[in-house]
Amino acid sequence: MTTLPIKETVKSLGGCERASEGVHRVAKRWQDSDGDGNDFKTFCENSFVTSDEDRARLLDRYESAMGSIGGHLYEIGRHLRRWTDLRGDEMPMVDNVMAMFDPCPDLSDQFYKQKIAFIALLNFSRPDLATMLEDGKNWDTDRWAEARIGRAFGPRIPAEVNDRARELEHEADMFVSEFHVPVGCMVDANGKAWFEKDRKLIAHWLIREEIKAGYTQEGGIEKQRALSWVMARHINGTIPKQVMDCSCTGKWCPKNNTIDDGDAGELLGPVRYEQLNTQRSVAVDYDKYYDEHPTAIARKFDLEREIPEETVEDLMIELLEAPVRGDIAAFMSKKLGRPLEAFDIYLEDIAEGASSKELDEKVTAMFKDEEEFQAKIPIVLKGLGYNDEDAEFLGSRVNVEIARGAGHAMRPGIPEYNAWLRTNRLDDRLGWDGFDTAMHELGHNLEQLISTHFVPRPLLRNVPNTACTEAFAFLYQNKAKEVVGLPEDDEAKAFALASVEGLLASCQIAGPSLVELYTWRWLYKNPDATPEQLRDEMLAIAEDVWNKYFKEYFGEDPYHILAAYQHMIGYPLYLPDYTIGHIISHQIKSHMRGKDLAVETKRICSIGRLTPDQWMKNAVGSPISASQLIADAESGLRLID
Repeated sequence: MTTLPIKETVKSLGGCERASEGVHRVAKRWQDSDGDGNDFKTFCENSFVTSDEDRARLLDRYESAMGSIGGHLYEIGRHLRRWTDLRGDEMPMVDNVMAMFDPCPDLSDQFYKQKIAFIALLNFSRPDLATMLEDGKNWDTDRWAEARIGRAFGPRIPAEVNDRARELEHEADMFVSEFHVPVGCMVDANGKAWFEKDRKLIAHWLIREEIKAGYTQEGGIEKQRALSWVMARHINGTIPKQVMDCSCTGKWCPKNNTIDDGDAGELLGPVRYEQLNTQRSVAVDYDKYYDEHPTAIARKFDLEREIPEETVEDLMIELLEAPVRGDIAAFMSKKLGRPLEAFDIYLEDIAEGASSKELDEKVTAMFKDEEEFQAKIPIVLKGLGYNDEDAEFLGSRVNVEIARGAGHAMRPGIPEYNAWLRTNRLDDRLGWDGFDTAMHELGHNLEQLISTHFVPRPLLRNVPNTACTEAFAFLYQNKAKEVVGLPEDDEAKAFALASVEGLLASCQIAGPSLVELYTWRWLYKNPDATPEQLRDEMLAIAEDVWNKYFKEYFGEDPYHILAAYQHMIGYPLYLPDYTIGHIISHQIKSHMRGKDLAVETKRICSIGRLTPDQWMKNAVGSPISASQLIADAESGLRLID
C-alpha cells in the first residue's frame, strides 16, 4: 500500500488539531485505488474547510444531500418489498427478486470512490460512543448534526458482501413471515380440537396471542398447554412434517408429538437454526470491515443502539431481580386460582376487563376493516387529545395495510412520503388483534412523522434508536381500549395496573433478550457450530435463564419458552429494544401524568437523534433507568391487591 504523506499534509493545512485529526481519518480509509501520496495531499489541501462559516455551509450541503440519497433509496426499497411484505397478489419468483433489488449495492464504497465520504471525514469529527456519552450533554444542535455526519460514513463494504447479506437476510425474513403452524389438527390432552381445520398461526406471535386468549375461554388452560407444546415443537424443530405441509388427516397431540396416538413420522428438524447460522455468517462477513465494531454485538449496541452492551444487560438483570416480582407472582396465582405455569409469563393484562368477544365487537362497530381505520385516524388522534391541525396533519400521513407476517411500521424516508402501518386482520373484519397491533404501530408512526417533520434540523431526524420508538408504540397500544370506548374510570388505579403490567411485560421480554445475547456470545466463541449444536445450546441457555430468573415464580418450563421469539431469526439482537422500550415507555408515561399526551408526544419526539440517554434526560429529566418502573410496580401492586 502507498505510504501517505500524513505529516506533510497536516503541516500544509496549518498544523492545527482539527486538520491533523481530519487527515488521519482520511488516511485510515484511503486505498491505492483512490490515488497516490500526491493525490492524497492534493485532495486534503483542496477539500479542507478552514472558516466556521464555510464549515456551516458544508454541513448544510451534507444535510441536504444525505437526506435525499438515503431517503429516496429507502423509499425505493420499501416499494419494491411491498409484494413480499403484504397480503394479496403473489408472484413469488418475481416478488423475491424485486424485494432483493438494490440500485446501489456498493454505496458505502462509492461514497469513498467519489470522495463524498472523504470530504466529510476530513472536515467533521467522528466521535466514538464514549465521547458522545461524556460530552454530548454540552453539545448544541449544530454540534450534534456534525457528529451525525461524521458517523454517517463507515467502512468500505464490497458490493458482493452487501449482495450476499441482502439475499440471505431476505430469506431469513421470508422464513419468519411464512412460518405459520397449521393447528387445525391439534388437540389438547383431552382430545379436544380448538381450531377450524384450515387455521394456521404464525410463530411465535399468533401462537402467543392464542395462548393469551385462553384466559377468557372455558377450559382454556388445556388449550394453553397444548399451544405451549406447539411452541416447544417450533423451538426445537420437532413439528411433524405432515403437520407443516397440511397433509395430516389425524389428530396431532403436540405434548406427546403423536398423530392418532401413533408415530408422527418425519420431523421438521433444525431449520430455524440453519437460518440463525446463516445470519451469523452474514455478521462474520461484515466483521472484517468494521475495525471499530468488529462483531455483530458491538455494531448493534455501540453503533446502532448507542447504549453499551453491559449497560443493557445490567438493565435487564435489574428488572428480573426486582423483589416485587415475587409479590406480583403471588397476586397472579391468587387471581388465576392455581399455581403459575411457564406460559403465564404471557399474562400481562391483569385488569378485570372486557372479554375478547366484547373487544372484537367494539372494534368492528368502529372500524370494520383497515380502510375505515385509516380514514378515522385523525378522529382517533383528536380523541387522544391532539388539536385539529396536528390530528389532521399526522393522521392523514399514515397508510394502513395488511402484512403477510406480523405487524410493523415504516417511517417516511423523506418528508414528502407518508408513514406506513402494517397490521393483521381476520378474514371478514379487522378484529381486536388487528386493531391492538394497529395501535402499537400507530405509536411508531406518530413518532416517525413527528421526528421527521418537527426536529430542529434534518440531520437529527428520527429518535435515537428503535427502543425509543418502541416506547411510543407501547404507550399508544395501551390506549387501544380507550379508543374503542372502554376508558379507565379511576386514573390512579389505571396507572397502578399499567405499572404492574409494564413490569410483567418488561420481564417477559427481558428473558428472551438475555437468551439471544448469550447465544450470540456463544456463536462468536463457536464459529463452526452446526445447526443441531446451536439449537441445543440455545435450549440450554433458555433453560439456564429460566431457572435463574423465572422458575421461582412460574415453575418448571418444559417448553424452553424463552427461546420462542422469531425476532431472533429475522432481526438478530433486536429483542433488547423491546425491553428498553418498556422501560422508557414507563418513564415517559410516569412523566406524562397530569400532562397533555399529545403535547408531550410532540415535544419529546421533536428532540432529535441524540444518544438515548441524553434524549431521555431532555425528555423526562433523567437517564434511562429501570428504577421508576420497579418503584411504581411496587406501589401499584399495593393499590390493586
